[in-house]
Amino acid sequence: MKIKVKDNVLVTAGKYKGKTGPVMRVFKKTGKVTVEKVNIRTRHIKKTATQAGQRLQYEAPFSASNVKLICPSCKKATRIAYKLMDDGKKTRFCKKCNESVEQAKVAMEKKK
Repeated sequence: MKIKVKDNVLVTAGKYKGKTGPVMRVFKKTGKVTVEKVNIRTRHIKKTATQAGQRLQYEAPFSASNVKLICPSCKKATRIAYKLMDDGKKTRFCKKCNESVEQAKVAMEKKK
């Protein structure tokens, strides 16, 4: 899967189209992702003798095909390509600006 945890993504389809946020969880087996503050669901917990009833809100997973990665260097929603580096490592690249996503993420974290 081309999307990883902590990647900033844009939702491209569905009820939450146009929203952005970081990826919280990636489910490789089912091809789904969970994005922060997107696809909020409410679960009602029935009261018991020891506990009051509750409403829990959580982010539900949805298909990874409905999101695009936002490139850290050019700030555009883009598709991802893989390239082999000279040292033999496989890295992700932005298809629009042809910059490495991992290197741009490291540079952004150093600025903070």
